[in-house]
Amino acid sequence: MNKTLFLLATCLLLCLGMHSVAQTFDYSRVESHPRLLMKQGEEQDIRKSLEGNPEMQRVYNQIVGEADRLMIKPTLTYKKEGRRLLAVSREALKRIFDLSFVYRMTGEDKYRLRAEQEIVSVCSFDDWNPSHFLDVGEMTMAVAIGYDWLYDRLSPETKKLAREAILQKGFAPSNDEQYNWFLKAENNWNQVCNTGLVYGALALLESDSKVATGIIERAMSSVPLSMKVYAPDGNYPEGYNYWGYGTSFNAMLIAALESALGSDGGLCATEGFMPSARFMQYMAGTTGLAFNFSDARETTQSFPAMFWYASKLNDPSLLWNEKIFLTRGDTHFTAEEERFLPIILIYGSHFNMEEVTPPVSKIWVGHGKVPVALIRTGWNEGEGFYVGIKGGTASANHAHMDAGSFVFEALGVRWAQDLGMQEYYSLEKENVRLWNSNQDGQRWDVFRYNNFVHNTLTVNGEKHQVKGTVPILATYTKDAKLGASLDMTSLFGDDLKKATREVALIKEQYLQVTDRVQAAGKPASVRWTMVTSATPKQIDAHTMELTKEGKKLHLVLDSPSSASFSVIDNVPSHSYDAPNPGSVRIIFDADLKAGQKETLKVRFVPVTR
Repeated sequence: MNKTLFLLATCLLLCLGMHSVAQTFDYSRVESHPRLLMKQGEEQDIRKSLEGNPEMQRVYNQIVGEADRLMIKPTLTYKKEGRRLLAVSREALKRIFDLSFVYRMTGEDKYRLRAEQEIVSVCSFDDWNPSHFLDVGEMTMAVAIGYDWLYDRLSPETKKLAREAILQKGFAPSNDEQYNWFLKAENNWNQVCNTGLVYGALALLESDSKVATGIIERAMSSVPLSMKVYAPDGNYPEGYNYWGYGTSFNAMLIAALESALGSDGGLCATEGFMPSARFMQYMAGTTGLAFNFSDARETTQSFPAMFWYASKLNDPSLLWNEKIFLTRGDTHFTAEEERFLPIILIYGSHFNMEEVTPPVSKIWVGHGKVPVALIRTGWNEGEGFYVGIKGGTASANHAHMDAGSFVFEALGVRWAQDLGMQEYYSLEKENVRLWNSNQDGQRWDVFRYNNFVHNTLTVNGEKHQVKGTVPILATYTKDAKLGASLDMTSLFGDDLKKATREVALIKEQYLQVTDRVQAAGKPASVRWTMVTSATPKQIDAHTMELTKEGKKLHLVLDSPSSASFSVIDNVPSHSYDAPNPGSVRIIFDADLKAGQKETLKVRFVPVTR
């Protein structure tokens, strides 16, 4: 018996075992094709929503334009980048999703035929790269959508090829222990891989019911492991971009289960999952930049999953950032957004974007593994203040040594920033052991990843303790004081006896960062750091003037009186590090005697005259 047949047999036996126990769903109630996300006849609702809704029309035009551009492009080929086929899988998902959607909206056969060509191409690959199973997850989802949405119009040969590919290249390797570690993971791999496999299973429920129901039931046992990270309030520990990845797939999993089987099996009731949409809304500042802690980029983007959340919760205010994004004339969708654009129209069809209003609260606070406090006093671009504050731990998935850090915006400018992630391939190709996050792991030698280049404290020139964790001690929710205080003590081992940080917007006039530290039984040198892309000018030892985009801000060191500001560059020390042009660090050092207590206090004062 060859390996493929063996894996298929294993898959069948496993799923037969699952099938014999109590099931989450009544599979006899499965909808007919098309059943994933958009059922037959729902196209009409979308067509109607385009009338007098320019934001929706713009998204539709984008999808149609992309489908038209694909007419002259060659079909996808098997091409890995390093150990990943992921770029090909993502492009397949975008192409098949877009082409199938435009066919269903227009009825024009050219789009169906082009989608079928892509399905044939990717299903003819030898494999979908199971050693990096995200590639399999996204590819299985791509083929499943095309198979389901075009079911009645695909040639028998293509349907057979797609079915066999889902079974052999999707399901079979998911039962191989060298590939399926994601089933026990608590991160985005679990969400993405299970979602893709469930899409395949929902597509094949008639032809391969036992195997398909086994895949679905296995996912229903596995996915809650990754969803528990949203508890208790909805903040996602992996940060901005990975919320867009893991949560988007999780939302699409729920949406597909509901459309195909009439139930989500209780997934929406998972603590923190539905409130997570509000967390994500507050992760974007008024400058159009994200609070990019951990492995995240500073650039904001549209999240099609927000339209599903708004529809599910019947809360159009969740779409305020999306509305701004869709109405900006200079907006271009990223590759990540593009592959999910039909979701905006499927779940945004009953919203009139002109009637979308902003949230009411000025602060959002979430506890959990990576607690955050997010302050936004204005919801129009460049209006008011924005402050993002985080605690947490470097042991979280995709984390940096950035516990205690913050970002700050005023006058439409980001003054305190996070350099964000370095793209993985740029490090992996240099053989950097990026995923070794032990205390002495090479991950923490990457310039952007350790605490030396984050808006936090460093003691005695040491890296933060990887297993240290920083909780929120208190939050301040009145207009006179908006912010949070954090207990940072565990980051510093035996170098400090106590360390707390308070980051608060005072009377909506200035930001104040107050650190209260106490040395342990030996002297300690405490460094305060802030990263900025503004141009610094030292007024005196305790005052730094920052200038950016024609705006000014004064950084005022109130205490200790013995300390003074200085500026250091962000030129990295390793050849594999990414450059950081246009940014510097503003620092000061406070030297403590054994047992000494000290308060470090800095004000960020916008110059408005």
